Amino acid sequence: MNGLLTQANVPTRRQFISGAAKSFLGVSLLNQLQGKGLAAGADAATVKQVASARNVIYLYMTGGMSHLDTFDPRPDHAEVNGDTEAIKTSADGVRISSSLPLMARQMNKVALVNSLYSTQGAHEQGNYFMHTSYTLRSSIKHPSMGAWLEKFQMRGNPTLPGSVMIGNDSRHPGAGFFESKFSPLMINDPDDGISNSRRNAFFESDEKFADRLNLSRKLDVGFAEKYDVKNVRAYSDMYDDAVRMMKSEELVAFDLSKEDDTLRDRYGRESFGQGCLLARRLVEHGVRHVEVTFGNWDTHNANFIRVPELCQELDAALSTLLQDLESRGLLGETLVVLATEFGRTPKINTNEGRDHHAKAFTCLMAGGGVKGGMVFGKKDERGDDVAEDRVTIPDFNATIGYALGLPLDHVLYSPSKRPFTIADKGKPITALFG
Repeated sequence: MNGLLTQANVPTRRQFISGAAKSFLGVSLLNQLQGKGLAAGADAATVKQVASARNVIYLYMTGGMSHLDTFDPRPDHAEVNGDTEAIKTSADGVRISSSLPLMARQMNKVALVNSLYSTQGAHEQGNYFMHTSYTLRSSIKHPSMGAWLEKFQMRGNPTLPGSVMIGNDSRHPGAGFFESKFSPLMINDPDDGISNSRRNAFFESDEKFADRLNLSRKLDVGFAEKYDVKNVRAYSDMYDDAVRMMKSEELVAFDLSKEDDTLRDRYGRESFGQGCLLARRLVEHGVRHVEVTFGNWDTHNANFIRVPELCQELDAALSTLLQDLESRGLLGETLVVLATEFGRTPKINTNEGRDHHAKAFTCLMAGGGVKGGMVFGKKDERGDDVAEDRVTIPDFNATIGYALGLPLDHVLYSPSKRPFTIADKGKPITALFG
């Protein structure tokens, strides 16, 4: 697995070591994933599976993407559809919005999950629930999927972080109650990459840099021996990981300038398109979980103006990502997920917008062993309620964990000794896999 990458804001070198390094610890507990087969048991909570995916590229649509104006339009109900038109796709019987013409050609690679249901109808709560499978509480922070993946399985590249978050959503739960080493590396702008990740040889030689690190270790010895607990050890380990990354030739993976301009144009030069390109480069280099955020899809006003504008960026980036991964032989082992916290109401409000709608919406998956050209679940005629095969948020996340071969029933304990699993009581949608 080889590939290419970039840089982020402009922190000091000390901030880089201490901040970036928080993300790069990775401890391997399971073997490398191989194979494509799946074997599902009768009870999804105790299902044992062989991983069909090695990597995840998770595209998060912030603000609540309208299912009715993207992947599940209602052309037979004008009062619901508004100005949105539906077009045929490369998947038999599947129609999507005419604002996504490039994705219409790629739907034979995609599985739509049309029957998602959430109990959380507010942005922060819905976002958190989608990322963790648990409801937001003031007393605890739960781990995201990237943290669970790194907790249970080894990183693909020992000198790069186990997971990367592109877009730097401040509400991202990160490592939750796990050690900080399982947090994602945050990248604000994919074009900026990681600044101050190289030692300035003009001011400091290898020998002087090593001396400084050794002195720091000596000063920390007494404290580390007195407080030999996992959080203190994690703090020490993060420096080791940061230094290892600073010395790595794999940092080229963050450099988007290495990409052909024509391909960069196809992804779209906006932040989301370049973030998707960076995600592809990262999984090529062994980063196993990459999230790219895009929005805002909170279209209470002017829905039929704003959504087509957003779709233009999404269409170029997602369709190119799927083709690019396929052409490089990476789609089969990379699960591409498009998710959002909830959908939008079938009723069009007085501001030509749609309001929050958590009881029925659409997300999608592609690659990573997922059968393309299919739709799982069904809404009613207006797209208002789930009619068949309701999928909860924990179910959806259990499906991601299932594809990765994660132990869905394995219990880990928070610092307060409360038991937690990867996707709470979620049951994976095994029908998505062939």
